[in-house]
Amino acid sequence: MRIEILGSGCARCHGLEANVRKALVMLGKDAEVIDVTDIQQIMAYGVMATPALVIDGKVIATGRVLSPEEARKAIVSVSA
Repeated sequence: MRIEILGSGCARCHGLEANVRKALVMLGKDAEVIDVTDIQQIMAYGVMATPALVIDGKVIATGRVLSPEEARKAIVSVSA
């Protein structure tokens, strides 16, 4: 599983990454978590608001920091 955090590297982006990592621990899953800060890569996903969460190439959420529980649900729904 490949999880990308799209954003400028701001505090909200770091918060989303931390919550995604907590969700992975809750699930006992291992995944590659990558910070994407390049604006061209972000725009390639059609994302207009950051932070954004992308799992296995699918945009899951934009413009907000998911809670660990929301991130857990998103990971489960994509891997199901």
